[in-house]
Amino acid sequence: MSAPQVTRPTGDGHTAPRPHEPATEDERPGRFGGLLRYVRSARRRRWLYGLAVVGLLAEMAFAMVTTAVEQTPTIDEPVYVASAEVYLKERSFRYNPEHPPLGKLIIASGLVFTDAHLDPDFVGSQTALGRHVLYESGNDPGRLMLYARLPVIVLTLLFGLVVLAFARDLTGPPGGLVALALYAFSPDVIANGSLATLDVPATGFLLTALWLLWRARRRPYLCLPLAGVALGAAAATKMSVLPVIPVLMLLGVLSFRHAHRTPELDARPRIPAPDTRARIRLLAYGALAAVGMALVAVSVVWATYLVVDPWMRWAAPENVPDIRGTRGRVAAWLPFPEAYRDGLRIQFGFEYDIWEGFLFGRLYEGSLWYYLPAALLVKTPLGMLALWTAGSVAILAVRGLRPAAPYVLVPAAVLLAISMHGARDLGVRYAVFMPMFLAVAAAGVTLSRRRPAHWATAALLCFVAVSSLRTYPYYLPYSNEAFGGPSKTHLRLHDSNVDWGQDLGRLADHLDRRHFGERVWLVHKGAGVPSYYGIDASDPLKAPLGEVHGLLVVSDSAVAKADGRLAALLDTSTPIDDVGHSITVFRRR
Repeated sequence: MSAPQVTRPTGDGHTAPRPHEPATEDERPGRFGGLLRYVRSARRRRWLYGLAVVGLLAEMAFAMVTTAVEQTPTIDEPVYVASAEVYLKERSFRYNPEHPPLGKLIIASGLVFTDAHLDPDFVGSQTALGRHVLYESGNDPGRLMLYARLPVIVLTLLFGLVVLAFARDLTGPPGGLVALALYAFSPDVIANGSLATLDVPATGFLLTALWLLWRARRRPYLCLPLAGVALGAAAATKMSVLPVIPVLMLLGVLSFRHAHRTPELDARPRIPAPDTRARIRLLAYGALAAVGMALVAVSVVWATYLVVDPWMRWAAPENVPDIRGTRGRVAAWLPFPEAYRDGLRIQFGFEYDIWEGFLFGRLYEGSLWYYLPAALLVKTPLGMLALWTAGSVAILAVRGLRPAAPYVLVPAAVLLAISMHGARDLGVRYAVFMPMFLAVAAAGVTLSRRRPAHWATAALLCFVAVSSLRTYPYYLPYSNEAFGGPSKTHLRLHDSNVDWGQDLGRLADHLDRRHFGERVWLVHKGAGVPSYYGIDASDPLKAPLGEVHGLLVVSDSAVAKADGRLAALLDTSTPIDDVGHSITVFRRR
């Protein structure tokens, strides 16, 4: 008898004979050997995938933490930090009522480890309170700011996992990795995720609600209530998410209806829909489910206020405007605490103010409807713009992905349309939902079966990564290569796009190293106190022009808006240095 032939895999699912070789455990005839190799290969793939995820989040964490350590307080942060301290020590809503409590409670979760001092007898504005807590109460502002920023950093990383999971659900593991890479390297997400502010937390909670609504298409009884919790958390963090709540309620109906039309629904009896009456009944059940989700969201908002003050003591401050018309009716009818509704009235009042904007070298009053799209074009990596576009087209064009469009593209479009008509052209932080939502949409590019598309995707991801890494640690003033990079952003944009007061500490180090002992004149935009960082400077706007000699240090936002006296000073000065791409040092002789 001849010896049995040993076979080997050929790579195409078949086997070829390998004579005169003994069979090993991995190469036994039949299916067992192939199955064992497949399991081991799958384990390796999972390990590599997990390492890639950990590596991306580790890179993002490093970027955010080191940025948080180096940056001094931005304009909004001291108000949030001080209000959080008031929540902790006084259980009062009297400061910063224009924003709900949850974002500041998140910040407070870091402040509990600092044992910061708060003067209970302080009387003044919320801006003065922020300055008092950080610089006038014996606290260490650097330590306070780091501990306030760390919870937001952790939350930003967790939202990265939501981006990963959402994209995986839509397109599979490769799409999840592409989405996470875009999220982790986004300069706007890194910049705002490393600050004790509310933009990233509110958007992240909203994205989580949308992901849970997508999952509710298969498990509605679990995911719809959880989506209500996430939606309530978003509304309890920032009021700008309120206009998109009706969209999410419609998605709740859509998810419920889809779940009960899907045979794979986990062994529960389906509600039949063979005729018009049954379809109407199914829609009614879906509407009830969406209302239930909304009630959960309302409960979460109430809970955040009760956590701060179980007695709900509230006296409306004097700056609450009398809002009439549709906005006034909305503020009156919302089923939220009175403090929330008064805060919404304050926000509506801001929309009636006249703000200054700056775009592509033009200083203007009011707002431009195209400001945010233009600013996003400047401040988004070019490879990211390409992948956003390709992924969005894939979602609309690929039949299997088309159901995801209402969950990803429609909320982003609604939020962008509303933000474009806002009164404040102050930064892309008002549109930080774009890099978060469209990272998920970009996962659609991985469904292409053409090898050149895969290589193009990899190349664009590398381009995004290089562009993001090159700007480290100056993420706030980032702009892409087509607009000259971070050093040129101040020529096109201002405020939180470039200069939000984050570089006061870097300025102190710069003056100490390069201009020690020289006379300094300072026009600074920010919440920090220059003298605390060792900057001995005078105000050039309060001295005769003939006396202003030496170093003239001006925040780039002030340069963009310069007129009158400051413009005359700048016209007769020479720029010699740049600090953090947000402050320019001039010499005036």
